[in-house]
Amino acid sequence: MSELLAPAGNIEALDAAIGEGADAVYLGLKSFNARLRSSNFAWNQFEAAVSSLHRQNKKIYVTVNTVSEERDLERLYRFLSYLNKIGPDGLIVQDFGVIRMCQEFFPKLELHGSTQMNVESAAGVNLLSKAGLKRVVVARELGLEEIKYIKSHTNAELEIFVHGALCVSESGLCLFSSYLGGKSANRGMCTQACRRFYTVDSASTGETQGYYFSPCDLQLIEQIPDLMQLGVESFKIEGRMKSAEYVGSVVAAYRYLMDNWEQDKKGALATAKRLLSTDFARAKTSYWYNFKTNEEGVQKAGSLILNPKQAGGTGIYLGKIDKFENPSDEAIERAKEAAGKDANPEDYQIVMAHLSGGNYDPDAGDSIRLHRQDDTGRVSHKVRTVETDEKGNRFIDIPKGFKRGDSVYLLQTKAMSKRYPRVLPADIGKYRQQPGAEILPVLDLTPVAKNELSYFPEGLYIQVSTLKDLFQAISKNPVRVILEYNSESKEDLLVKKSSLPVSKKQVIISLDPYCPAAKEEQLTGDLDALIAEGFKTFVVNNIAHISMLRGKGANLIAGPYLYTFNRWAASWFENQNLGAFITPLENSWDNLKSTWEENVRARVLVTAFAYPALFRMRFALPEEYDFLYFADKEEKVFKVNSTPDGSIVMPEEPFSIVDKVEILNSSGFKRILLDFSRTRLTKQELKMVTNAMIKKQPVPESSRFNWKDGFYSPEKIEIYKAMNEKQEAEKAYKGSQKNYGKGGKSARPARNSYGSKKRRK
Repeated sequence: MSELLAPAGNIEALDAAIGEGADAVYLGLKSFNARLRSSNFAWNQFEAAVSSLHRQNKKIYVTVNTVSEERDLERLYRFLSYLNKIGPDGLIVQDFGVIRMCQEFFPKLELHGSTQMNVESAAGVNLLSKAGLKRVVVARELGLEEIKYIKSHTNAELEIFVHGALCVSESGLCLFSSYLGGKSANRGMCTQACRRFYTVDSASTGETQGYYFSPCDLQLIEQIPDLMQLGVESFKIEGRMKSAEYVGSVVAAYRYLMDNWEQDKKGALATAKRLLSTDFARAKTSYWYNFKTNEEGVQKAGSLILNPKQAGGTGIYLGKIDKFENPSDEAIERAKEAAGKDANPEDYQIVMAHLSGGNYDPDAGDSIRLHRQDDTGRVSHKVRTVETDEKGNRFIDIPKGFKRGDSVYLLQTKAMSKRYPRVLPADIGKYRQQPGAEILPVLDLTPVAKNELSYFPEGLYIQVSTLKDLFQAISKNPVRVILEYNSESKEDLLVKKSSLPVSKKQVIISLDPYCPAAKEEQLTGDLDALIAEGFKTFVVNNIAHISMLRGKGANLIAGPYLYTFNRWAASWFENQNLGAFITPLENSWDNLKSTWEENVRARVLVTAFAYPALFRMRFALPEEYDFLYFADKEEKVFKVNSTPDGSIVMPEEPFSIVDKVEILNSSGFKRILLDFSRTRLTKQELKMVTNAMIKKQPVPESSRFNWKDGFYSPEKIEIYKAMNEKQEAEKAYKGSQKNYGKGGKSARPARNSYGSKKRRK
């Protein structure tokens, strides 16, 4: 029997999931999970949940599905040690460093590969299975036939998403939010930039606006019987940021169908659909599950998932916040009572807000969702009290932290709400364990042996997408050229067998990071053919590539999509016989130096110039998407390109640190990559970039990405604010002393203006 796995973003959602019959729940704690903007669980709440659910023969999985930098590792080690003591039923992980650390120190922890790991093939699943992972959450962009293929070619358990929000990007490959401000999806801080309102220059309609990349929600209720017959072990409902009412209604629908379809498939499906009718979310799609071939999906899936008229938010629009007032003592007391006696103080710190622009006035008991205007956060909230002022203005309670202009949506009405038995005991005082102060043992990466990296010499590397561009690239005498393997380059290399301007030993083949089951057998054959043609070195960007190339005498370089942000992740790949690495594009200078000590920097190729793939879609854009460029409300411009291999969004402004190459070289990073893939390389651009590198000058109109500031960190922001406040206070004090000496009035401390400054890239 398949497991029904439900999200538990907070205690109420946990109660709803179990109350409606979920077999298991997944949740996050306050760190190392991909939904840092959801409420998440306190230590004592989590420990109590594990104890209570195990008594009910239910399972609980913890999300540890983000990548970690070097500075995080001590805290990560302590966190894993804590989980090892508490004993959840599994950890859902993304970072290969977590796998390596658990293998070394916590072998009893059961590991499940997150969808953020970008696994969509039997080869990828099997590699993780051999590494000790019991289950893999496969990518959401797969069809029924692909799931069937993977299931028949692996012994690992499969977990698939069956309901909830979709990413428009291929799983685990989105850099969009990170590029715009360091808030990386790989760090659990995605701002859902894809769901924003964009302006396009359409060939047919001129300048138009819409939600061009905001996808529909997944709903596979009709496919559940087929998936159960395939033997899929776990059906996952997305929604750790959704309300308890949402979780309850969706779990009830899937539970009913799973329990009753064999007796009356038609009737059970009709009942399940009625139970889902109160889901005030986006329009639904079955996405890739209707297609028999990869080619059919590439051509048609875009129309099933995208609708420019569909707003990025969910629920019924209630309006925008236009005024506030302080809550009465009675309102505060009601909020505190509703939160429960074990709640944290922030759970009942409220303000009263008035909404304008909607057609429904929410009542106490209704569930709403608040969206910050700047896309920095979305929070679900149950209205606890309603008050009316002397002028008849109606105010509802909302959490603190929202402003005028923020939007509010209705998720569920009180009439749809149900009360569920509490999962947590009334008294959780006895649950007191927390992460300790353990010291992470030192891990040293393997020093480079003599002649070990003969295929990976010092010097300049240039990456391109076509053979034509390769001819252009060699004019700068790179020590190696990297050729992206795609439909066009495949035609040149394996069909036409075109002549190359350099030896095949000087050409490295870079493989696409998305490796779906539908193309798995074909790609395996292509790799064998490339090796037979004399190509020996490959950049692998998906773990399936490692499996496909194992034992074939090839040299493997870990590409930027394998996310080696820490030495423990690099060590895991070392154990897979990968000796060289291209650093992730999101990486920072500080983290690069921390990860790779001087004696192993010869293993590293640093990208100094690129047009990053901000997000990648496994489909061609619909016909009506007849535009090449689009812009956001701040007039930042992006380019979208559809190919037979799918669609890619890139910035008009490249990432560049070519002026830092001398510093990189002097620090021991002597392999530098200029990446012109996914663009047509011109002689002028190549000359401009290489000249800037030689002259140590920045490339005009370029971005540093996260190179200088690193990932966005709330803790870092607080430190900066404190430093600014201290500096301003010191200035004010000196000014007051100066004025005092002249007989003037003492100066007031200057107002801190940090928050108004734009983040530098």
